Amino acid sequence: MHVHILGICGTFMGGVAALARAAGFRVSGSDRNVYPPMSTQLEALGIAVTEGFEAAQLTPAPDVVLVGNVMTRGQPVIEALLESGLPFASGPEWLAREVLKGRWVLAVAGTHGKTTSASLLAWILEHAGRNPGFLIGGVPANFGVSARLGAAPCFVIEADEYDTAFFDKRAKFVHYSPRTLILNNLEYDHADIYPDVGAIQRQFHHLVRIVPGGGRIVWNAADALLRDTLQMGCWTPLEGFAREPRTDALWSARAVHGVQDFSRFELLEGGQPRGTVQWSLIGAHNVENALAAIAAARHVGVEVRQALDALQAFQGIARRLQLYGEVNGIRVYDDFAHHPTAITTTIDGLRRRVGAERIIAVLEPRSHTMRMGVHRLTLAPALAAADQVWLYTAADLGWDTGGVLAALGERAHGSSDIDTLARDLARAARPGDHLLIMSNGGFGGLHGKLLAELERAAAAGPGRRR
Repeated sequence: MHVHILGICGTFMGGVAALARAAGFRVSGSDRNVYPPMSTQLEALGIAVTEGFEAAQLTPAPDVVLVGNVMTRGQPVIEALLESGLPFASGPEWLAREVLKGRWVLAVAGTHGKTTSASLLAWILEHAGRNPGFLIGGVPANFGVSARLGAAPCFVIEADEYDTAFFDKRAKFVHYSPRTLILNNLEYDHADIYPDVGAIQRQFHHLVRIVPGGGRIVWNAADALLRDTLQMGCWTPLEGFAREPRTDALWSARAVHGVQDFSRFELLEGGQPRGTVQWSLIGAHNVENALAAIAAARHVGVEVRQALDALQAFQGIARRLQLYGEVNGIRVYDDFAHHPTAITTTIDGLRRRVGAERIIAVLEPRSHTMRMGVHRLTLAPALAAADQVWLYTAADLGWDTGGVLAALGERAHGSSDIDTLARDLARAARPGDHLLIMSNGGFGGLHGKLLAELERAAAAGPGRRR
């Protein structure tokens, strides 16, 4: 059977493509403005990708067309699809029918931390010999891919609340029917889809309604909006976690004396020590992600000791504070942060690791919510812990970033050109600096361009930097 995927290079649809290929389907697809890691992953799988959304790609006709949520009415391929009468489905609908049916689904939902928690959970299950299937919105280094079929029964899925398709405006996660559900946190996001946080809570409530009574909901007991959401109705046993001990959290953690960046912490179950983790991740937010993964893994029978051992062997995730390169003692990191809360926690984690060394934060306000200006009043406080801030302002950004730059004072800089930004950053950086580049997209290849500029500056020698 030939499956053709529209919007194939999104992290979700690219994962669906990999699963379809592994399940024996012939797979092709199309998209615009493709970039790694998904483009390289599809290439490695031998999946042909057509550039653009023209109608001709439906000839010869595939057996079924999967429609990503990037697709809209009016696009030539969508109009041709509807005229043709070809079978079509959303990615989540097809996934539920062809892959998830009959499996023990462990879903990870929440505004922040989904990719990391799902990656940790999949790795814990793998380390325990469960050979799980998974679909994750990133590439865990322990696996090297974002999706695989694995062996029954366990399947881990990153479950986001974005809408399903132009013809299905429910959140994607309601298709997955999880037996184990992680609820990491809840904040307002996706302003292009939801008018307020209450609308998002309603979608989370719909998700809670389909978890069976014999399942488990692992939730962040310190999150007030999650608490309010669960009070709308819950029919499944709850198991709480929190960064610090509290009465309604079975799982918590305690910092190890002298380790400020949380690269080492002690796990507590019911307030009692269960072991210490020393791992490659940093930041208090990642401790919460670990707690959620440990709890979810135990629901399918993985012992705590096995989970702790797995965490210590976890190698990280692409684009989550990933060291992209280093030149002349200047480190360049790639991070997916695009919401003020994620920006704050990412900078805080790096600050705890590097101490007084300079952090230069570089941000592309690229998400729909960011581009609509929803976060313009909270963006400056989120960036405040950096020593310098560079804000990229695309020509079509829908609001004036001047207020953010003014609030940050002399340490803040704006730029509207990627090449110029790369050169300016290379001039500003000095040995020992940490350049933290944050975007939920490719940022116009800034990472590579910056490293090239740093290489040129290093080759020119002291006093000759341009």
